[in-house]
Amino acid sequence: MRNPASRFMRMVAALLLLLPVAACTDFLTEDLKGDFASDTFFQNDKQAIQAINGVYNAIAFNSFNNAIWVFGDVASDDAVKGGNPGDQAEITYIDEFFADANNGIINNYWKFAYEAIARANNVIANVPAVEMDEILRNRIIGEARFIRAYTYFHLVNVFGKVPLKLMPQLTQETIHVPLSEVPAIYQQIEKDLNDAAAVLPDSYGSTDAGRVTRGAALGLLGKVSLYQNKWQEAVNYFHQLENLGVYGLLDNYSDNFKVAFKNNKEAIFEIQHLTGQNPFMGNALNQWFAPAAEGGYYFNAPTQSLVNAFEISTTGEADPRLDASIGRDGQPWLNGEIFSAAWSPTGFLTKKHQQPLSEVPSSLKGDGDLNYTYLRYADVLLMKAEAFNELNNADSALANLNKVRQRARNSFDGNAPADLLADVTTSNKDQLRTAIQKERRTELAQEFHRYFDLMRWGKAVAEAALGADFNFEANRYQPLPQAEIDANQAIP
Repeated sequence: MRNPASRFMRMVAALLLLLPVAACTDFLTEDLKGDFASDTFFQNDKQAIQAINGVYNAIAFNSFNNAIWVFGDVASDDAVKGGNPGDQAEITYIDEFFADANNGIINNYWKFAYEAIARANNVIANVPAVEMDEILRNRIIGEARFIRAYTYFHLVNVFGKVPLKLMPQLTQETIHVPLSEVPAIYQQIEKDLNDAAAVLPDSYGSTDAGRVTRGAALGLLGKVSLYQNKWQEAVNYFHQLENLGVYGLLDNYSDNFKVAFKNNKEAIFEIQHLTGQNPFMGNALNQWFAPAAEGGYYFNAPTQSLVNAFEISTTGEADPRLDASIGRDGQPWLNGEIFSAAWSPTGFLTKKHQQPLSEVPSSLKGDGDLNYTYLRYADVLLMKAEAFNELNNADSALANLNKVRQRARNSFDGNAPADLLADVTTSNKDQLRTAIQKERRTELAQEFHRYFDLMRWGKAVAEAALGADFNFEANRYQPLPQAEIDANQAIP
């Protein structure tokens, strides 16, 4: 049975067209205003809610511009572009590490991300003056701060130094902003997330399911700390998240990627989607990654290297996460038919972001109903394991790592083979680090995290995984878009 859409998502759909538009061009010398001036739009709580709903919509996967999967999966060893050879060829340049500043995928993602930041900035700047319930006002601002932090976290990991725009882009000074150093960007991300965690609720009722929670802010704070090798801080944030008593692992791994389990107890932060809405709010990943026979474009094709990373028993049974994540020859596909290797240039397709035709027919393939889960509790357990290992606490590292492996083992329809997904027992720091890194690859396969993991693990790991074509110093970050360099007078 389908999960009913939350009132929150229906409000986003109904009110989206009423949002103030962020003006981002810089060819005028006078101060800029959007379709609705802030001094006339932000008048009451209803309009404040309209504005924050628009911020959520700005990070959804309802357009091709949200290409974080290109940077997270295709740029890594987990996937290639897929699709027809000439379709979206600029993705191949990113995959092969010779994209330049004129790359359209890079330029479109930059504009996409800064549109979300601009909307968040409008909320943060204008909602404080709105006469409304104080708790609701603070919560709305906290939601905007979280989304701004989430977006900058992606930008700093895709591009490195970027302009840190924190005000509505209505004047020359707020449009022409210089590049900030990476530590300064992380500092602002942490500030936004701490401010958000202080005012966001632990959970919502069904009418607001999908809004950002305190747990999401704490989880992202832990992740941000991990990316900076601040191991003890990461553990502290993850413990605060767990102490909320809200999150846990689902019994079956594959349920995380089904419509019926939207906003489940394992999902700490999901980006919401809703099919059949005007304006459009569906998940286009459902079409981008699907086989041609279903009206799809078969992008983000998994590699043999990723498939080989999953454990196989001596009698041939695979880690159940493999067939929950990836379509492969001879195995059941989403609609019950048998997958054919001919559907993909690599012989594989991702399954996690797609729905069966019984839910979304091929004629509406790009209007998916599935959410994108950015942060799951399993991810938190693996990050905790990593942090504990770096803190020389092998026992705690193993306890967290093995919870994830035990859930995978218990996801078999029958009894798991004795030699598959056994608990990791080594206390050797280097061996345990390698085991955790491998577990992240299989647990989070095709969830757009792999490239960023490789980069934060450093030069040796990244270059070993990505091969001779990848040079860590030269290729870690994507080039800044030429359009931004030309338009932003504060960039030398």
